[in-house]
Order: sequence, then C-alpha cells, then structure tokens
Amino acid sequence: MRIAVIDIGTNSTRLLVADVQREKVERVVHFDLVTTRLGEGIGSGYLKKEAIRRTCGTLKHFLERIHSLRVERVIAAATSAVRDARNREEFLEEARRAGLEVAVLSGEEEAYLSYLGVVAGLAVERSGLVVMDVGGGSTEFIWPQGDLLYCRSVNVGAVRMTEGGHDDAAICRLLSPVLEQVRLNSPRHLVGVGGTVTTCAAMVQKLAVYDPDRVHGFVISFKDVEDLLDVLSRCTLEERRRLPGLQPERADIITAGLRIVRLVMRELNISCLQVSETDIMHGLAIKAATGVERKNVVIYQ
Repeated sequence: MRIAVIDIGTNSTRLLVADVQREKVERVVHFDLVTTRLGEGIGSGYLKKEAIRRTCGTLKHFLERIHSLRVERVIAAATSAVRDARNREEFLEEARRAGLEVAVLSGEEEAYLSYLGVVAGLAVERSGLVVMDVGGGSTEFIWPQGDLLYCRSVNVGAVRMTEGGHDDAAICRLLSPVLEQVRLNSPRHLVGVGGTVTTCAAMVQKLAVYDPDRVHGFVISFKDVEDLLDVLSRCTLEERRRLPGLQPERADIITAGLRIVRLVMRELNISCLQVSETDIMHGLAIKAATGVERKNVVIYQ
C-alpha cells in the first residue's frame, strides 16, 4: 500500500510517501521537510496565527505533491505544540480548510509510534533498549521490559527549552522522574530519533549535504555531543547557520536539543547513542497500512 504521512511537529512539518508491505516500509517514494515552527511562543499556551498560517500553507503544498503520487491513503498527525494548545481547534479547522483532517496524538501514542518506526528500520536487541525521541516540544522515552512496552512523554523539547530559557538543572529536574523509571530496566542501548539527533549525526560527520543513509544507524558518542556543544558555545547565531550538517533554521534551538541528549546520556550512564532515520512517520505508515494495534503497552502518567 502506498501511504502518505504528514507529521506536524513543534519545529517542522514533514511529508513521507512510502510503499509499505508486511509491517515494513519497503520504499520511500518522496520525503520533504519544512521548518514551520508551529510551536513558536509555545510557553504562552496558544498557537500564533502566523505560525498556523505558514504551517497550513505547507500542508496545502504537501497535498498538491501527494495528489501526483498515486497515494492510497493519507495520514496526518500533530504532536506536542497542537496537543498542548488552548486554541488547537483553530489550527485543526484551518487544516480542514486546506483539505486535511489532522489527528492529534497523545504523548504516549507519539512514543509508541516512534518505537514502532525504530524497530521496523533498525535491527535492535530488546533487552536493555531505550528509544528516545527528542522533539521541539517534548521528548518521548520507550523501553521494553519482559513482555511489556513502557511509554512516557515529557514536555522537554528543543523549542520549549530554548524559549523558556531552561538551564541544565531545570531540564534535569523535568526529566528525572522518567529517567528514574528507565534506570530500573538497566538500560544499555540508547536509540535516538528526531531532528536533534539526526542533526547531531550530520554535524559529527560534517555533511555538507544531508544523507539519510549515512545518518541512519550512525553512532554518536557522549564526547561527540560535548564537543559539538563546545563548538556551538563559541559561535554566534550567524556562525552556527554556516556549520556543516546544521540546517540554518535549526541553529537557534540545536544547543537546547543537544543539552537534552547530553543529560539523558549522562543520567543513564550510556556512552553511545545510535541514530535512527525511521521514526514516528514510519510508525504511522506501518499502522495505517497494516492496522497493527498496541499490545502490552504500559503508560506512565
């Protein structure tokens, strides 16, 4: 089945068109990403009208592209910025006018779908595994334990932490409850998804042109993260925008994202992070094509 997935995140809006068979994405037909920053001013609790306008403009553009690709089903999902917004119905109505019905995912649904995408695209051992999705508005953690899968979402994201001016101590306090639960599973293997970790992999490799094949499966060390943070601390915003591997539109939030990654690795005492290009979008595509449902999933509130 050919599926189109639109992921409406806090920082970016993405399109994946893929052929899915047997709970696996067999072929990526088309991919696009636009930094729409729907979560601009996320601390206010409201989506800004201009952010809604530019995001819905991108949705219209994506739908035009989808219509030329013989897609059998279109799935659109929104995450942290929309689910937390008091005026989210305003955005959802604008999306309908653009021609799209958008589902708003809970943090735990987002976590589960990210995990589904990871295990479909990476050969990973379940024992001691932790999947982390660092987004613009939230970070999700998923870890299997026995026959159960534990999912947790925390409102700690690159945009939210940047705009809120949170220091490391504040971020650590917000993450501590979930990390205490993760530690009970004796974590040994950390897999990361989301723009922060894929950007980190591209920066470590100094990729002038982003190459998903070189990013997928790449292993980042704790020292790599510290070295990048050191470089970023000595750069102006304009200098950051010129660094190889870093999207200019992400230059203002990358430091907060990497600080989240560093704190998680430090608190879990894990020295390496493996990057996955297959993420929530692949999870949504697989679920849409196969109807796979969650089983034995535990939600921590």
